[in-house]
Amino acid sequence: MRKQKRDPAQKAFVRGYQAGVSGKSRDLCPNQDVDTRQYWMSGWREGRSDSWSGMTGVAGIHKNPTVMT
Repeated sequence: MRKQKRDPAQKAFVRGYQAGVSGKSRDLCPNQDVDTRQYWMSGWREGRSDSWSGMTGVAGIHKNPTVMT
């Protein structure tokens, strides 16, 4: 059975979210493609917002896109 690949946009969003929650700079975006970079930045913004709101660790598990099914 083949493993289905994740959508690149969703993958970029999740990576950006993780970077934002951990407090990393937006200048560390690894994507050069404009569309993919946009998804990464959206995830980063949401992650930073959640980090500032105190939704880190167990308090923010319901917001983490990697945990959601």
